[in-house]
Amino acid sequence: MRVFLPSSLPALADILERGEVAGPEIRAFAVVGEPDPDGGADDEELAYEALLAAASASLRLLAADPEAPRRRVVLAADVPERIVEPETGASGVASVTVAGTVPLKRVASAHIDDEAAIPDIEAAIADPDADVGPEHELMWYATQELRYVV
Repeated sequence: MRVFLPSSLPALADILERGEVAGPEIRAFAVVGEPDPDGGADDEELAYEALLAAASASLRLLAADPEAPRRRVVLAADVPERIVEPETGASGVASVTVAGTVPLKRVASAHIDDEAAIPDIEAAIADPDADVGPEHELMWYATQELRYVV
């Protein structure tokens, strides 16, 4: 199951050093439940919505860490469905809890803001009603590139 884990650059550096995303329970976002039979969003659109939900959660992590570089980070990981617990009654894009750890080998990619997004990220942290803006798409990184990013 693909999950999207909100993070930050300091947390990513720690993850790379340890080789895993650790925690007793890891908060993430995923597409859960059965697809809408009446033709709502397709799987790719729902996965993108889950990525954006994790990016919003990354903003909250940045707000809690004033020293962190102002760039959202989202890790996309493939984990066994048996370790993922969605919110009760959730369907579609939902907050989920991942039990245990996520080894770095399970991380498929990272999605990180470009430095040009920093002013809008700072504004979004200062004002929860501010929008990061659609012009700031998260950039895709393969896991092999991450050590150069941090």
